[in-house]
Amino acid sequence: MFDAKFVFLYTDAVMWLLFAAIVLYVRRVLRDPLTKRKWRKVLANRTALAAAAVLSVFFVVALTDSVHFRRALPMQENAAVQAWETKTVSLLDVFVGEKIAGRERSYSAPFSMHDFDKTTVVTDKGPERIFQRLKGASPEIEETGFRAKFIKKLAAGVMTSAVILALFWIVLSLFVKVICKEPFGKALQRATARSNPWRPAILVWQLAILIACVLSFLWPSWHILGTDATGSDALYSALKSVRTAFVIGSLATLTTLPFAVVLGISAGYFKGKVDDVIQYIYTTISSIPSVLLIAASVLMVQVFIDKNPQLFATGLERADLRLFLLAAIIGMTSWAGLARLLRAETMKVSAMDFVTAAKSFGVSDARIMARHIFPNVVHIVLIVMVLDFSSIVLYEAVLSYVGVGVDPTMDSFGSMINAAAVEMSRSPVIWWNLLSSFIFMVTMVLSANLFASGVREAFDPRSGGSRA
Repeated sequence: MFDAKFVFLYTDAVMWLLFAAIVLYVRRVLRDPLTKRKWRKVLANRTALAAAAVLSVFFVVALTDSVHFRRALPMQENAAVQAWETKTVSLLDVFVGEKIAGRERSYSAPFSMHDFDKTTVVTDKGPERIFQRLKGASPEIEETGFRAKFIKKLAAGVMTSAVILALFWIVLSLFVKVICKEPFGKALQRATARSNPWRPAILVWQLAILIACVLSFLWPSWHILGTDATGSDALYSALKSVRTAFVIGSLATLTTLPFAVVLGISAGYFKGKVDDVIQYIYTTISSIPSVLLIAASVLMVQVFIDKNPQLFATGLERADLRLFLLAAIIGMTSWAGLARLLRAETMKVSAMDFVTAAKSFGVSDARIMARHIFPNVVHIVLIVMVLDFSSIVLYEAVLSYVGVGVDPTMDSFGSMINAAAVEMSRSPVIWWNLLSSFIFMVTMVLSANLFASGVREAFDPRSGGSRA
């Protein structure tokens, strides 16, 4: 009997549909010589390739955190049905979360063995205020043996990573051997050569393996970046926030496309009254401050959630619906900019000879827009999609900071920054929560921007990408 019950979340479906869409798009690119040539220009940019590798590591973390289930409770005698735990966990919780140092009472500094604040305990001498030892601090580590234990675990992590990296190179060489049909020795030489065009991505993946191995030995004994006010590991909260950022960025961007593409192309193609109506719509939306529009929509969603608690079996499902609708609301209020770009480009393309010829042959307007206009403006859609991803990730942080973002029970960069704003004003300063969210968010946003720059140079004919 399977001892887990899978829990379907809307955002899980978004992540796995995004994965399927990427696979299908890669398959399509491999069959289209023109698009394949453009993506080769992107991958020829070493900075963009390294950024894509960083994003792939984050994406794997997000996918691992997008498989949720509830464990089975022990069967009681004469029980008619199987009972399940109320707590919903993900594969990331099983592989990582349950192996790290345990939950603490409150704040603790990075690699600390004791609480950050003193607490009152009753001893033989009466009540005393002391720094209690952390629950998750490994009992095998003595107060005076911290450095030796740290070096030992660090060395074990590095040695383990060396073994895994050796296997990584063997598997990679076997893959090259199959693709290039060469002997294993020559395939290994080709894979490890400095001229290998995939070298930046391989170096990023190697670094990710090294960090994962080191963390697997250090994390069970220490909170590497300390804990927050609720005693949760700050580094793990930042790791869980990666999925939230991917859901917000990808779902909001995908929600934007139908409105922007259909309305933008229609305005540029039909002109006249159709153009006037569409311009009026997106000008009106742009005139309303986006934060106020999103805040009003989120509050209406929250009222619906509060009045219908019977729709949610667990608190995670409740928080997940708010995240899903927040991303959709951001997408539905952020399409005006892309629509303007597509309108202008469509006006230029619709005046070209091949569109005029199609009209003279009696081709329908819908077919002209689908077969002739859209393929000539799709590079703008792709560029704006990649650029908007990083801006929407930052937007979520701003919304959560002002209190209209994701549910407070769900990990996100905005929630961590919001909590850090209070922590930075106290004395002594608690800086590690801000540091952990800053490292992950900046790495993700910077990688997305660098990758977007490479995509723009390759796909935008006006950027000089032909010289790449």
